[in-house]
Amino acid sequence: MRSVNGTIHKNRRKKILKATKGFRAGRRRLYRTAKDAVMKSGQWAYNDRRRKKRDFRKLWIVRVNAGCRLEGISYSRFIHGLKKANIALDRKTLSELSIHKPHVFKEIVNLVR
Repeated sequence: MRSVNGTIHKNRRKKILKATKGFRAGRRRLYRTAKDAVMKSGQWAYNDRRRKKRDFRKLWIVRVNAGCRLEGISYSRFIHGLKKANIALDRKTLSELSIHKPHVFKEIVNLVR
């Protein structure tokens, strides 16, 4: 009896088609098209995992800037003051403080001045 790779072949294709769940039209149903779509989606996923870090940093900076403006100081002067005062708080923490604990953020701004 001849040995053939039927199950391996089928499983490989099944894995690709399973990964296209939620895709539309031939990108979900047709193996060749689906294979390309899965490859591309993997590239987007890889890139966006890195992009997410940039996007969140931008968001934190916008929030901290808004909090600073309410206290009458610019973002750049605030960050410069933090460095001079040796206050080692990251932008994520500062953004959380400016939203949820404005009185604490105000104290930090006063220390920076």
